[in-house]
Amino acid sequence: MLDPGGAAAHGSPIMLTIDIYSDTVCPWCFIGKRRLERAISNRGDLVVQINWRAFQLNPDMPTEGMTRAAYLSGKFGSSERASHVYSTIARAGHTERIAFNFDMIERMPNTVDSHRLIRFAERFGRQDAIVEILFRAFFFDGEDIGEHATLVRLAAIAGLDARQAGEFLSGPEEHDAVLSEDLRARRMGIGAVPCFVINGAYALSGAQEPEAFYPLFDLADVGLAAE
Repeated sequence: MLDPGGAAAHGSPIMLTIDIYSDTVCPWCFIGKRRLERAISNRGDLVVQINWRAFQLNPDMPTEGMTRAAYLSGKFGSSERASHVYSTIARAGHTERIAFNFDMIERMPNTVDSHRLIRFAERFGRQDAIVEILFRAFFFDGEDIGEHATLVRLAAIAGLDARQAGEFLSGPEEHDAVLSEDLRARRMGIGAVPCFVINGAYALSGAQEPEAFYPLFDLADVGLAAE
């Protein structure tokens, strides 16, 4: 088994940039976030810059979203199949101390504006904070994270200026950038999320256990040393 300490014995930190392609309504992305956090915390030799990148699981979702019942019917065809899928997710979440409350979710939102808010938060160094809050609001409390009023309130919880966030969301800023980022991900071959791209060179798809990250951390370090 790989030593989680990895290159720490070399005495110099490993500098990593991790681009996480994710959607704000993706439960596996929430689980993947926790597992990446554990992987990083298990290593004492990393200096990490995390960038959250936009991906839409449902790019054809109406702007106003739709009822969750209609969404599940269209996606899974039957309540039994949907229940089986989400039971599996709930069990995986439990291992990461994520108490998914899927029954609270009444509407599936269009996620473009939540991704816009993430890009807005990046300007103030609050990107990871707003991602965490969006996940919690949707998966714990069933909040409609497609509504501007909800997003503005969550922005304030993340330490952002609510008035500025509201003005930002009321305009078109970053809308095209979100769509372009989503399209770029698909052109890169990303068809599902989460997808973690390390130093622009090494990709890991899915909500992998922390141990799956360690070889990529060390590969990235070797790659930097070779430059």
